[in-house]
Amino acid sequence: MEWFTEEHQIVVKNEDGEELAKITFPQIRPGVVDLNHTYVSDALRGQGMAGKLTQKAYDVLKEKDVKAVLTCSYAISWFSKHPECQDILEDPAEEARKAASLAGPACGIAGPA
Repeated sequence: MEWFTEEHQIVVKNEDGEELAKITFPQIRPGVVDLNHTYVSDALRGQGMAGKLTQKAYDVLKEKDVKAVLTCSYAISWFSKHPECQDILEDPAEEARKAASLAGPACGIAGPA
């Protein structure tokens, strides 16, 4: 397994070059990215890979002094559980509101109205 850090994503590939996991964070304006998607293949699910990807994205963004907004529900949940990493969030209060509205870890599932 190899990790590739690219400008707006981090990808994990196997020795055949097949993508096994990915987190994407496109720029939405200068100095701000959107952590918008996390993918982990069936082969790696249940091994903490999504958390490792999100931690790596945090490390990369912090090193580049870039702020983030979160639209991926996994990233929203992960950052809510890691207050020590919220320094890269553009608006921590807004991200906390998003986390409170999630019903669970699945993407896009809203809580009861």
